[in-house]
Amino acid sequence: MYGSHYSPAQVSNISKQMIPKVEAYHKRKLSDKFFCVYLDATYVPLRRETFEREAVYIAIGIKPNGHKEVIDYCIAPNENIEVWTELLQSMKSHGLEQVELFLSDGVVGMKQALVEAYPKAHFQRCLVHVMRNICAKVRVDDREAVMNDFKQIHQQTNKADAVKILHDFYAKWGKLYSHVVRNLKAIEADMLVFYNYPKQIRPSIYSTNMIESFNNIVKRKAKPKAEFPTEQSLDIFIGIQALSYNDRYFNRIHKGFGQVQDTLESYFD
Repeated sequence: MYGSHYSPAQVSNISKQMIPKVEAYHKRKLSDKFFCVYLDATYVPLRRETFEREAVYIAIGIKPNGHKEVIDYCIAPNENIEVWTELLQSMKSHGLEQVELFLSDGVVGMKQALVEAYPKAHFQRCLVHVMRNICAKVRVDDREAVMNDFKQIHQQTNKADAVKILHDFYAKWGKLYSHVVRNLKAIEADMLVFYNYPKQIRPSIYSTNMIESFNNIVKRKAKPKAEFPTEQSLDIFIGIQALSYNDRYFNRIHKGFGQVQDTLESYFD
């Protein structure tokens, strides 16, 4: 799983040594501000009374200076807004006071939970998740055309043009897929928020793709293990991936952010 071969005793000893490090990671003091925070859950096999795939809730952030890190994570049997609320409150209690922009999929209640924890923050709905939802609700023969039209929305030079493209999408597909268009209109205010920020960082803030790359690392490295025997073993495994990720990207500036650092700093008190 970790790229090397160890005996069961060695694995046990390594795991024991990592317990305090992972505990310290969860308890560490966080930076007081992140420009954007990505929220997403991925599922990993865990054995309790029965074998199940359980949700790992993950928060990754990018600071105004462009440095990114896995802020925290937690484990629960399934994804629900109550656990997300607890994670948000935990982040706040560990020192994260200000977030300019949150990015997430369409978990019911997420926007309200964000308002309660960080009332000044803005919210961007992940457009990749929106596209997946649309794709699942249109006929196979229409998918390519529908997707090509919708992709134009995040490829415009300004918000006004994006709004026009979106409304043209409504007019073109509304009769054939009224339920799709109705759902899009309900979340329109959350789909184009990324246009309010500098163009250099827009490719990074219209979706949660960045956090999904971390999720893919987790799944790939967990694949050799059919299941985790305890929640603690899964916690240690995810903790190792988070610590490794944070070490790897320590002081690296995420693409586009270095060009607009002063602008991003200006969004905070």
